[in-house]
Amino acid sequence: MDIYEENGHILMNSDVFDGLRLIPDGSVDLIFIDPPYNIGKDFNTTKDTWKTDEAYLQWSYSWIDICIHKLKSNGSLYIMTSTQFMPYYDIYIRRKLAILSRIVWRYDSSGVQAKKYFGSLYEPILFCVKNEKDYCFNSDEIRVEAKTGAKRKLIDYRKPVPAQYNSTKVPGNVWEFPRVRYRMEEYENHPAQKPVALLERIIKASSHKGGLVLDPCSGTFTTSFVCEKLERKSIGIEIDETYYQIGLRRVLKKDAHNGKPIKREPKTYEIVTHTQMNLFERAAYHG
Repeated sequence: MDIYEENGHILMNSDVFDGLRLIPDGSVDLIFIDPPYNIGKDFNTTKDTWKTDEAYLQWSYSWIDICIHKLKSNGSLYIMTSTQFMPYYDIYIRRKLAILSRIVWRYDSSGVQAKKYFGSLYEPILFCVKNEKDYCFNSDEIRVEAKTGAKRKLIDYRKPVPAQYNSTKVPGNVWEFPRVRYRMEEYENHPAQKPVALLERIIKASSHKGGLVLDPCSGTFTTSFVCEKLERKSIGIEIDETYYQIGLRRVLKKDAHNGKPIKREPKTYEIVTHTQMNLFERAAYHG
């Protein structure tokens, strides 16, 4: 296990269970969980595959239970998984927490998803709280344009004094954010990176400045990266050392780890080869 703590952010290179054991019960304001989905993706040193569906669900239920203990009494939890496993998560979690929203993160695809069935173009998210009467929800921080009111300038004649419809609103439960693509500035070399915009909405809505946010399956540490921008504290846990180093670079601005440099992997279009140089550039290159 390797741990860095700096400026209110704790990053752990650890198994999820070992990392969670270090966190005091009742200490976390918000948890975001984006675990492996058991759909066969390669995560550098590990493969996202369990021997049986039951084994995957039992693994999931074990860390879900621990995470619930880490939440404050007024804490919130957002959890993702694949479309095929979310019904099981839903049934299990609703016995322990209040599920306030079942969110669909919808995105488009740049390629063909499937040829013999309808391909998946969304991922489900549960928004849960410990106490339905006491939880954080900063609705004014996440308002979006209400297209009917803002663009068509319709009048609501049902009011005692007719007035134009509101131009902004709290988002519904269908969220449209593009997936993280290779040419995007935020892209890191990870097969399941979640967009900054998605995490910004969740963290703004369900935590206050100075609050503590936990991500037990951090991947590229987007949760901690957004927390640093939004003045929240964070704890991120990631088992893979390569992804952990991405977190050290993104969140804590480290340029080395254990005496070795940490650098963002250059994208193919950023690499200028000798053959790509024109005649004058080659002359300058050779001095």
